Amino acid sequence: MLSIAARNILRIRLAVQWLFLLWIAGIGIRFGLFVAAVEQGNPQPFFSRPSGVEGFLPIGALTSLKHWLLSGEIHPVHPAALVIFLAILLMSLLAKKSFCSWICPVGTMSEALYKQGARLLGRNFKVWRPLDLLLQGIKYLLLFFFIKIILLDMPAFAIATFLDTPYWAVSDAKMLRFFTHISATALTVLIVLTLLSLIYRNVWCRYLCPYGALLGIVSLLSPFKIRRNPQICTDCRQCSQACPAGIAVHSITTVVSPECTGCLTCVATCPHQEVLAMRPSIWKQSMPVWVFPAVALALFMGSIGFGMVSGHWQTVLTVDDYRQLLPMLPYLSH
Repeated sequence: MLSIAARNILRIRLAVQWLFLLWIAGIGIRFGLFVAAVEQGNPQPFFSRPSGVEGFLPIGALTSLKHWLLSGEIHPVHPAALVIFLAILLMSLLAKKSFCSWICPVGTMSEALYKQGARLLGRNFKVWRPLDLLLQGIKYLLLFFFIKIILLDMPAFAIATFLDTPYWAVSDAKMLRFFTHISATALTVLIVLTLLSLIYRNVWCRYLCPYGALLGIVSLLSPFKIRRNPQICTDCRQCSQACPAGIAVHSITTVVSPECTGCLTCVATCPHQEVLAMRPSIWKQSMPVWVFPAVALALFMGSIGFGMVSGHWQTVLTVDDYRQLLPMLPYLSH
């Protein structure tokens, strides 16, 4: 029989997911109030700009990463974007794709949708396996596209020039406007993705997210992996049936897959203690199920904290800078 901790780990993960979702929603609301106050001409907005909003700028963060690697300096306009990006990469390098299953708000909403769809329809449907594999390739093609145009093709002077432009400076407000002034096309796409997510598990995450594709590739180097003890496994296949990523856990000794998000659903679902465990290969003994999420969350929060105390969190842009930049927003969005 499973321990109480193993049985409760999914409840713990759900609580962590929704706490982060509420926190991120709060950041978005606070930033919206800041922008509204600046646009209304308030000399000193009641709400300051939250640097965490830069977590919504992963493509810009990739550009900032190349600038940092080439120059040794973190660009001061949106430094938190790079800090958050590096924190998530570090999570994936050491603790699988745990960001996707424990923190990412899109992952949380995707999971909530397919679970609600299962309640409404009685089950979730599966994409024909050959088509499923083909569709999974889309996110890797998108990732290759961004890596090619930014990391491979964009020269150093172009990177530096872009990061000094008003376009990058106001990119956080542009992202906000995407949601507050959403176009008919974007709304249609969101509705279609929402409906598909009710029917199929994690449509965006599984097929379209280039961020997740990058984290999946990095996570292959993670020492933490789901490991199965075939000597005491009864081949009940409950782990494979429960896996949101559709991994055949029951037939694998060590799960080495870029699709594994470290959600621990298989561990919590397995009816037998010590058959499945998320642990490094060098750790031969039984490891408490809470160790992995504790490591993952500590890596994320510790990296953010380091960025703050090292002075690479707050933007150099002032309220006056935003007051000058925001009227340019409609002309910088196209």
